[in-house]
Amino acid sequence: MKVSLSRKFFFAMLAVCAFAVLGMVFAAYLSLKYGFLGYLNQQAEERMDRIVPRVEQAYARNGSWDFIRRDKDQWFELLRPDDAHPDKTFDPSLLTVSDLTGAFVRFALLDAQRQPIIGYQAASSDMLLRPIHHQGQVVGWMALAPLQAVTSVGDRRFQLNQLRSSLLIGLACLLATGVLAWWLSRALLRPIREVASATHRLAAGDYEIQLPVRSADEAGQLAGDFNRMAATLASNERLRRDFMADISHELRTPLAVMRAELEAMEDGIRPLDGNALRSLQGEVGALSKLVDDLFDLSLAEVGGPTYRRERIDLCVLLLVVAEAFQASFAERGLQLRLELPGPVWVLGDEGRLGQLLHNLLENSRRYTDAGGHTVLRAFREGEQVLVQCEDTAPGVDSASLTRLFERFYRAERSRNRASGGTGLGLAICRGIAEVHGGKLTAEASAMGGLLLTLMLPIAGDQA
Repeated sequence: MKVSLSRKFFFAMLAVCAFAVLGMVFAAYLSLKYGFLGYLNQQAEERMDRIVPRVEQAYARNGSWDFIRRDKDQWFELLRPDDAHPDKTFDPSLLTVSDLTGAFVRFALLDAQRQPIIGYQAASSDMLLRPIHHQGQVVGWMALAPLQAVTSVGDRRFQLNQLRSSLLIGLACLLATGVLAWWLSRALLRPIREVASATHRLAAGDYEIQLPVRSADEAGQLAGDFNRMAATLASNERLRRDFMADISHELRTPLAVMRAELEAMEDGIRPLDGNALRSLQGEVGALSKLVDDLFDLSLAEVGGPTYRRERIDLCVLLLVVAEAFQASFAERGLQLRLELPGPVWVLGDEGRLGQLLHNLLENSRRYTDAGGHTVLRAFREGEQVLVQCEDTAPGVDSASLTRLFERFYRAERSRNRASGGTGLGLAICRGIAEVHGGKLTAEASAMGGLLLTLMLPIAGDQA
């Protein structure tokens, strides 16, 4: 049978408190038995030790125990307390503390054969004995019965009432503990039940669910973490749907053009000549570029283990990539300027870092207005090297800056797809940077365009 966590918590608290109550009752019993009663018996034993010399002196004066058998007052005289005056008759009001606790009635006098002469008659094996000597021989025994053996009926009734009272108090404590445990199990475990219920809804696809954060303790932190996880899953689900819609759109456009071209050729509307073939080849190239970019994006995001790790002079790599773009920049009426320090070594995959730098310059070349220029610079900052690609107008509005690294996102008004980009270039760059332990950011340029900053850790053994 499945037992809920709240029931386990309830029974655990109830069991702990039950053991605590029973332990307290047992401890009180032991304290009464071996503590208080033991103290009373010890007091009586000490008094008996003081009486034994008197009894020995009385026997020596009379020569036998007949004086006690004939006159029982002699026995009471021998048992009188130390603070009673010897010329006065025995008065119970003069009893000491040990007398008031029953020591007086527990004394007995036995002869040499341990037969009772006077005093407590119910002899038992647990009685405490002290020998009475006369001329080197044992002529009798002074006996003391344990307090437990002479407890009266009233005392037993009192003990029984005390036991009943203790049990009633214990039951009341257990009842109060049960109510408290029930309340605590509901109050403390309510956040867990809420998280469990919300988790089931989350697993069923309800990513918009949010839990109330009622406190700042661990339960509140758990609810907050769950809310952030649900928000992240909801965002990922939206990105997934947008990504699938974007891929469908990007694939549909060249395919629709190709199908229209082929249908026109079949119907004889458009002749099968060089222009038609070049148009088809252009659409095939667009599809190939899209597929290649998707593959590069998947490698950038999950292909980290396949990357090579070697020491690379980043400045040399920047020179090589920039030299490859000089001609294409000049064709568009753009200038490309380099600002590089001495050698800067990083640890990474040269091919993938080259692809990242290629995409940065390609992005600037595509979207910078003719007559502008691009600056590619690198410099050290602490234990990192910063590579910046900064260009002139047009710029990107602040709302679009935070979305530049999303898949298929384009800042439509300033940097449109007229130049043929797929909208995956910067997303690929960000993935490559993160795999190398770095970061890629975007901000508005003081030159009127866009400033892209790549941060990479410097190789560890570089001075």
